[in-house]
Amino acid sequence: MNRVTIRYGVLLAAAAGLGIALVLSGCSQAPPPPPQAPAADLSPEHGKYLVDTHGCHDCHTPWKMGPKGPAPDMTRMLSGHPADMPLPPPVLPKNSPWIMMAAATNTAWAGPWGISYTMNLTPDQNTGIGIWTEKMFIDALRTGKHMGTASSRDILPPMPWQAYGQMNDDELKAIWAYLRTIPPITNRIPDPTPPGK
Repeated sequence: MNRVTIRYGVLLAAAAGLGIALVLSGCSQAPPPPPQAPAADLSPEHGKYLVDTHGCHDCHTPWKMGPKGPAPDMTRMLSGHPADMPLPPPVLPKNSPWIMMAAATNTAWAGPWGISYTMNLTPDQNTGIGIWTEKMFIDALRTGKHMGTASSRDILPPMPWQAYGQMNDDELKAIWAYLRTIPPITNRIPDPTPPGK
């Protein structure tokens, strides 16, 4: 072997050693931190999006007949069953496969539980949820109890509180924040009617 070949071999070995050292030093560095989760969106705008996309207007906003058929009456947005619309007792057919009947406004429902009326969700102090707290609102949806207290009446069908209760706290807080911003509407809904009355 001549000197040039030896030097070339030494240079190749040194370069390979340097490459291995660089690779190993890169492996010993701490991994980069995981990306941060986006901040929770508790804004009323996000709450409005959730209310609009989760069917709240389907029952809590009275419906009226429009040019294209029944539609929510947004002048009474989320105000519940109209107080000025008393209903006769429902005629539920015996031995029928039907388990529920709805009023024309889509705000009153009759079934084996009796008659239920959709709640006024506006921040009216006397007839809506104006005196409720955020905790009461969240607890009501988690427990199925009116005003979120164990001693209160049950939230009746067709309100799917079991599904809404699965929403995370941030989503429920955003809905609450939005409900605090809508116009209060004075509308006292009737008390539920027990079955057979």
